[in-house]
Amino acid sequence: MAFSFKIDKEIGKSDKGDIARAGTIQTDHGNIQTPAFITVGTKATVKSLSPEQVNDMGAQAVLANTYHLYLQPGDKIVKKAGGLHKFMNWQKPTFTDSGGFQAFSLGAGLGKKVSKVSNKQNDIDIAEQGNDNESNILDSELSALKAKVTEDGVEFKSILDGSTHMFTPERSMEIQHNIGADIIFAFDECTSPHASYEYQKEAMDRTHRWAKRSLDYHKQAKENGTTFSSQALFGIVQGGRYKDLRKESAEIIGSMDFPGFGIGGSFDKQDMHNAVGWVNSYLPKDKPKHLLGIGEPIDMLLAIEKGVDTFDCVAPTRIARNGGIYTNKGRINILNSEYRQDFSPLENGCGCYTCKNYTRAYISHLFHAKEMFAASLASIHNLYFVTKLVSGARQAILDDSFDKYKEEFIKEYK
Repeated sequence: MAFSFKIDKEIGKSDKGDIARAGTIQTDHGNIQTPAFITVGTKATVKSLSPEQVNDMGAQAVLANTYHLYLQPGDKIVKKAGGLHKFMNWQKPTFTDSGGFQAFSLGAGLGKKVSKVSNKQNDIDIAEQGNDNESNILDSELSALKAKVTEDGVEFKSILDGSTHMFTPERSMEIQHNIGADIIFAFDECTSPHASYEYQKEAMDRTHRWAKRSLDYHKQAKENGTTFSSQALFGIVQGGRYKDLRKESAEIIGSMDFPGFGIGGSFDKQDMHNAVGWVNSYLPKDKPKHLLGIGEPIDMLLAIEKGVDTFDCVAPTRIARNGGIYTNKGRINILNSEYRQDFSPLENGCGCYTCKNYTRAYISHLFHAKEMFAASLASIHNLYFVTKLVSGARQAILDDSFDKYKEEFIKEYK
């Protein structure tokens, strides 16, 4: 079955760049009804949940992390197991990122002196943007984990044993081919949102050259039969917070023979909204667009409004593991004392397994007792919440009521 994408319905105002749309992505492992939230299973697992539980929550696809699977257990082991789907027992569509974000974000570009990891004084926490290395690395360890950027690729040290490794566009493609996801991403350089214009331009130009190398390698692999013919490679648009760079990147990446596109970068909220609008005005409209690492509820709806089809983020499960619970009234912290004797569900009217069977008081107790079951129950709820929110947005687009749907949610969500 060939990879394909069709637009089922579009609504909005093209002059403002607001074109929300419902579509269908077709892969060998089933269809994805868009817009869709892609659940993150960094190491071929969604933390604290089984694939069956993830499926029961309505997840349509899972995104795994190339960097982490390369380091452990190794991409060749995943290939020997029959590929990612068989390895993790997930029968629906899968994505893998390129591994570039993690190679960069665990250190600094030595030759460029550009930090890819947050600085407590003046930088944002990149991990909060959603491309999560989920490794619990101490600040004291980060200084030893450096990434050296060259034209060829990125040299970095393993977070597991400090050994030195090299990712090039070709190597990233080889690893992703071995893992065998349905949708993969070209190797790119993800810069800090606080990098200078000059460095954003330099990194963007390098990303364009790496995109061509990734695409050339991928096409050759298909011809040689070393990867399956329907595997789709998405190009990634970069350019930081600068409109002219985003426009240039969208035009260059959009002109290449990719069947879909990723919108990359570390953002603050306003930068994200601006960048998505700029980019979608120039990328081909008949191909799917994936926003990398954005998963807060309101951000999802605003991205959908700008024409994003899919997005991924670790936020729903990471927040859940720390006691953060999504509700229609906003996020709550279940560890707060007010919930110790609250015998209502996490969200009244919620159809998830957690809300049907357990109370706020019980889940609060589990967290305070440091029971592992707490993370599972909270993660089930949060993933169900965002999946239902996005599927509701799709239905609202089909019903010509998306603006009302978005505005009512934002009004209530504090």
